[in-house]
Amino acid sequence: MRKLFSTVTKKVIIGYLVIVFFSLLAIGFALFRLHQQTAQAQQLVNVDFRAFELVRDLQQNLLAQENIEKQLLILRDPSLRELRFNRNDALSGYALSISREPFVDLLAPLFERLRAYRKFDDQLSEALLWNNWEKAINISNESTVPLRSQLLKQLANLRQQQQLRINNGLAALSKKSDEAYRLTLLFAMIGIGLSAPVSVAVIMSIHRSVKALKQATLEISDGSFEHQPNLSDDEEFAQLAKDFISMGRKLRELEQLRLDASPLTGLPGNLAIDRELDQRISRREPFTHLYIDLDNFKSYSDRYGYKAGSDVLARVGEMIERVVRQGGTPEDLIGHIGGDDYVVVTELEKGEELAKKLIEEFKQMVPYFYNEEDRAKGSFIGKDRFGVERTFPLMTVSIAVIRSDHYDFPSRLAISQDCAKVKKFLKEQQGSNYMLDRRK
Repeated sequence: MRKLFSTVTKKVIIGYLVIVFFSLLAIGFALFRLHQQTAQAQQLVNVDFRAFELVRDLQQNLLAQENIEKQLLILRDPSLRELRFNRNDALSGYALSISREPFVDLLAPLFERLRAYRKFDDQLSEALLWNNWEKAINISNESTVPLRSQLLKQLANLRQQQQLRINNGLAALSKKSDEAYRLTLLFAMIGIGLSAPVSVAVIMSIHRSVKALKQATLEISDGSFEHQPNLSDDEEFAQLAKDFISMGRKLRELEQLRLDASPLTGLPGNLAIDRELDQRISRREPFTHLYIDLDNFKSYSDRYGYKAGSDVLARVGEMIERVVRQGGTPEDLIGHIGGDDYVVVTELEKGEELAKKLIEEFKQMVPYFYNEEDRAKGSFIGKDRFGVERTFPLMTVSIAVIRSDHYDFPSRLAISQDCAKVKKFLKEQQGSNYMLDRRK
């Protein structure tokens, strides 16, 4: 009897140890893999996606430099030099950002060619500074243009490689989740086969979590960035779920901002403007809101055509961006609502100064949009929206300046309504004007 009892006890102990072993093995393996996936997800968000964004920004900057350089060498317009210098400064900023990021090794092949490009670009800047156009053209044709083409090609390859890294990373997450699911299920089935009731609950919990993570990985890899995994409250699972949600949110925001940006000027649209205002209001951060509207733009488009009107909107957007970058702060937002309406959000004390500078710059550039006859007259005869012929002056600009500290409780709605009132008043005045609303 004692021997039987001892044998049964041993079997129970052995069975219990086997159940515990396989249970711990299943749980330990699942948590280990989930920890790896958490690290990989963080790598995707903090390194791979960030590198992809910087490569894209560098590519867009070089394309903009190419466009400005061509215009400058053809038109020989000194006013374009400042815009070109701003693009060069932005390129230096991107290069500095890359050198400070943890993924600098990924973009190391760029640095040598970028340094060579900057060297010849500085020579080109010097030639332009002294109006040595022949030397500038030679440097452009023989050095900056070929190097820029090589850089753009290299950036395109890097962007493609980075996209491939992201896709492979997402695929690896899916594969590892599937592998973790299968092996965990195998260990769990062994424990269930040994009739361990406690193991059933553990296995089902792990099964649900791994399945949810696998589904989340597949959803995100298929482009469904809003998917939120339905996971348990385990610390590792919850952290991984947060990473998935964070990654999806960032991807969704990037997609929304890309779609919201104005295709004509490349400036942020309504979504970015609303988000910036909401953030500053929620942080109780004082700011000035500038609403910029072109007067007589429709009559100009009717006379000179859609293409000329689009060029005006693009040039005005570039002018606003240049003025704000020079006289504002790095945190300022420059947006294009649509049509001939623009928005600038800046520091409290910068608004009126920027409005004056914008009007001054606009007055200088607007005559060049017209032909010699209209420019000499300062007006032209055209039909209004009712088909009645009348005289239209050259385009002017109206700027409504609204300070957030004039509200006890500022809101986007109140600012928008006051902008509309001020703009209506300004459009009834002659010439280019701005108005700072000082009413409480």
